[in-house]
Amino acid sequence: MPPNPPSAPSKELHVFPNPSPERDYVIQFQIPEFTCHCPLTGQPDFAHFTIDMVCDKLCVELKSLKMYMWSFRNEGAFHEKVTNDILTKIVETTKPRYARITARWYVRGGIYTNVVAEHRKRGWKPQPVVSLPEHRMEGGLLG
Repeated sequence: MPPNPPSAPSKELHVFPNPSPERDYVIQFQIPEFTCHCPLTGQPDFAHFTIDMVCDKLCVELKSLKMYMWSFRNEGAFHEKVTNDILTKIVETTKPRYARITARWYVRGGIYTNVVAEHRKRGWKPQPVVSLPEHRMEGGLLG
């Protein structure tokens, strides 16, 4: 039997119901191999994207996120625009309580660029952070 054909890039994001909508919890996606092209020079741009989300009723399906991010590979895009466009698409599709995208663009012309874009659902307030002490593993025992 031949292997499944590879999926193609897509501008669609798919969702599934949040399995724990009663709770605020963070989903983090790390996308270390994002690529697009500079719209002025045509040179390739590379970035590491981190997407942090507190979902409401819907979560992003991973394969569709992968195909969506891949869809930018042959497009020309300024760093600021593509980062904000991705946030806009995620917010439109999932309507999260909170989403933050951090795009760390690799060096070009001696300059690194980081772009951070955030969305907060109107009226949503995060719970206070609980800080717990770190416990190190030594010799197989908690110390």
